[in-house]
Amino acid sequence: MEPVILKTFQKGKTKEYFAMPEGELHTDLGVITLDELKSKNFGDTISSHLGIEFIIQKPRAPDFFTHAKRSGAPMMPKDIGVIISNTGLCSSDFVLDAGTGSGILAIYLGMIAKKVVSYEIKEEFLEIARQNIALAGLTNIELRRGDIVEEIQKLDEKFDVITLDTIAAAQVVPYVPGILYPGGFLAAYSPFFEHAKDIREAIGKTNPTDVRTLENIERGISFTERGTRPATARVGHTGFITIVRY
Repeated sequence: MEPVILKTFQKGKTKEYFAMPEGELHTDLGVITLDELKSKNFGDTISSHLGIEFIIQKPRAPDFFTHAKRSGAPMMPKDIGVIISNTGLCSSDFVLDAGTGSGILAIYLGMIAKKVVSYEIKEEFLEIARQNIALAGLTNIELRRGDIVEEIQKLDEKFDVITLDTIAAAQVVPYVPGILYPGGFLAAYSPFFEHAKDIREAIGKTNPTDVRTLENIERGISFTERGTRPATARVGHTGFITIVRY
């Protein structure tokens, strides 16, 4: 059974719920009999016992970012987008990802790439990631438990893209060229200047063909009767992304 997004618009606001098509969903807008979803298609509507209609939508990667169970703070979509666009991730790619965390980045990658191999050192994080990936219905993500600093030295596989979201990224970098296809990319995420500097120093010793470190600041636009202007709230610094090509 596939999960669904149930969305409704009440008093000028959007409300949505993430649900599986079984049992009942109790909301402040009434009880929804989820078994009815089995006879419906995406784009149809379903009503609560109070007569409130909900549009049935198919979940996409941003919905899993919003609704998936978390083991910590996942990488933000704005940063994931930088990685996907700057590596040119495509449907024929094999990707190595570390560490898995809640599996959010792996889900985004897995919805595009041919295969994703993701390493995580903590079993409790892996269990959460397994649940989230199963919920997303993805079968092309292989989760492995292990310390990527040790495991990367044993790998005999090759990858098109490698993503690192781990404090040990600088220790992993020396082994990246040996398992990356020529022309492949490494994308390393780091929350602090010091961490980013360590990564850059390690990269400098590996003879890359191109290196860039980016920070992506997100600012929405506010539309009101008074006028249009940048929103006062914004998603500021979350991390630095170092993109490397070999």
